[in-house]
Amino acid sequence: MTLNEVIDRNAADIAFIAGNGINRFPNNPKAISWDDLLLKLWKQFAPDRFTKIPKGVTLTEFYDLLDIANSNKPGIPYAIQKEAARLLSGWSFLPHHAAFIRKAHQLGAPVLTTNFDLVLPETMNLRLLHTSTDHFTDFYPWTTYYSDRRLTSPAQGFGIWYINGFVRYPRSIRLGLSHYMGSVEKARAYLHKGGDGRLFGGESPEDWRGAHTWLHILFHRSLCIFGLGLEENEVFLRWLLIERAKYYKKFPARKKKGWYVAPRPENPDDRAMGKMQFLQGMGFELVEVDHFEHIYDIPWRL
Repeated sequence: MTLNEVIDRNAADIAFIAGNGINRFPNNPKAISWDDLLLKLWKQFAPDRFTKIPKGVTLTEFYDLLDIANSNKPGIPYAIQKEAARLLSGWSFLPHHAAFIRKAHQLGAPVLTTNFDLVLPETMNLRLLHTSTDHFTDFYPWTTYYSDRRLTSPAQGFGIWYINGFVRYPRSIRLGLSHYMGSVEKARAYLHKGGDGRLFGGESPEDWRGAHTWLHILFHRSLCIFGLGLEENEVFLRWLLIERAKYYKKFPARKKKGWYVAPRPENPDDRAMGKMQFLQGMGFELVEVDHFEHIYDIPWRL
C-alpha cells in the first residue's frame, strides 16, 4: 500500500504525526537535527565539554547532562530552553510544507508534530487557539493548537498540535529524559487517574479529562506517522503508543488503524527490524517507499 492509498482510503478518520524529516527535506540547509541542536546548546552553555555525542548516551540523556552541568546556575535551565527556541526560529516554510498542510486542511485532518518550530502553521498563517484555557500552563500547553477555526474537540477537524512543546512557549520544549518523564506523569494522570474521568475508566470515549488535549487525537483517530525515526530515545511517544494498544485491547470497538511511513532500508539491521516489530505490535502497518519524494512531496499534491 502506498501513502496515497492510505490517505484516500481513510480520509474521513486520518490524523498525521509529522517529525523533523519534513523540515530536512530536500536537504534543507536551514533545518537543524536534534543532534546538532544539542551540540549547539552544549557549545554555548558548557563549552569545551563535548564536540560530539558520546556512544552509550541517548539524546535525551545528553540534554540532561547539560542541565546537570548548569544546575548550580540560577535561571540557566530556562535560558537553555529559550536558546533552543531561538535556534529553531527564524526560517520559513518550503513548498512541500505548504502542500502537506493544505492537504490536511482539505481533509479536515488533525496534525500532531514532534517538532518545536512554527513552520507548519505559518504555511497558512494560522491562529493560535485553545480548546480550553482552564488550568493553562506554558509547561504543558496541550489544549493549544493552530488552525483557521475553533474546535470543540481536538479530533473534530484540522488543527496543528505540538506533542513536545513549541517555541511560542520555551518552557514547554521537551528535550531531556527528565522532561519526557514529566510528560509521561502528566499523561498518565489523564489516562489512569480520576475514576470515570480517566480514559481507561470512562464509558464514553468523548467524556474523559483529556478530551480537550491532543491526547484525544492519538487515541481516537487513525494515525499516519512519517518523518519520524521513532528510535529508542522517543520514550514519551513510544510509551503513548503502548498505552494506545492497551486501550484498544480493553475497548476493541474503539480500535483505530495506524501506519508508519519510512524509506525502504537497503540493508536492514537487527535494530531496524526490532523497531518494525515494535510498531507492528502496536497495531501499525509499515508503508515503505523508495524515494523521499513519496513521503514529503507527491502524496500532498492537490
